[in-house]
Amino acid sequence: MHAFTGLWGPGTTRAPPAGRLLLLLLFLQAATRPSWGDPADSEFTSLPVRDEMIAKYSNLPLETHNISLTEHVSTPVEKNITLEKASKVELACQLTTSGDVNAVNVTWKQGDELLPNNFVINTTGNTVYTQYTFTIINSKQMGDYSCFFGEEKERRGTFKIKVPQLHGKNKPLITYVGDSTILMCKCEGCHPLNWTWYRMNESAQVPIDTHLDDKYVINGTYANETKLRIKQLLEDDKGLYSCHAVFQLGESEDHVELVVLSFLVPLKPFIAIVAEVFILVTIILLCEVYTKKKKQGPDDGKEFEQIEQLKSDDSNGIENKAPRLRKTESVDQ
Repeated sequence: MHAFTGLWGPGTTRAPPAGRLLLLLLFLQAATRPSWGDPADSEFTSLPVRDEMIAKYSNLPLETHNISLTEHVSTPVEKNITLEKASKVELACQLTTSGDVNAVNVTWKQGDELLPNNFVINTTGNTVYTQYTFTIINSKQMGDYSCFFGEEKERRGTFKIKVPQLHGKNKPLITYVGDSTILMCKCEGCHPLNWTWYRMNESAQVPIDTHLDDKYVINGTYANETKLRIKQLLEDDKGLYSCHAVFQLGESEDHVELVVLSFLVPLKPFIAIVAEVFILVTIILLCEVYTKKKKQGPDDGKEFEQIEQLKSDDSNGIENKAPRLRKTESVDQ
């Protein structure tokens, strides 16, 4: 077992066994000093102010998170951490390897920036363990913190530290002209310092001031939610609205889409159905008229032929009678 093998950071030469006790004493002394990012860790801070700051941040809640890595999985492992107020954070990574644990180089980064070598490295059996502890007191310290284990293939674990996410309405909220509606945003288990609503236009966000326009009312039943009530809706009120929450360590926002319809919109399907029925009935009537005409056509032709035949028979009868009369007259003479 090799304890504190990387106390002086990656790439350093390990002390001989005779110096282990001295290294242990130095480590204990360093552990009592403020870690990187501690507000009291400044040579320009006076002793009374430093003592006050240490007392203020010494009772902060401790957030402990860890990531386990193996040499067989090269995909980076990520873990989300939600913080809304100042906290002491303890991040730990461990790598299980079949190779030489003393040859594993360990580094930490915040984003792309390499962090100082004031983190702990320990090896036990075939496991390399590293821990980084610091205090978060402002939004600049939020972001991604990654541990790197360098072998033939680098392994990485990333802690994503961010403020709570807001949850609005995923689908557009549909309402009608003249109605009132309520837009709502909330976050689970959080207590924002302040809520603000914005209306999105083509170029920027416009804050909604309830004191200047009584059309809007902002309230909320609980601290973790906010509600925007809009009265006497117009079609111009449609669009995208943004709820904005301010936390001690940063800000978060979400969007709600409002759709305002006129009263004619619900009638459009009914009008379309009526039009379809009218067209269908018209087509049926035209088909019936055409069918009747088609059936009546041959009968009318036969009647016409019969009339013509009768006319021709009558004319033939008259012609036949005329010669007979002539013959009779000649006989009498």
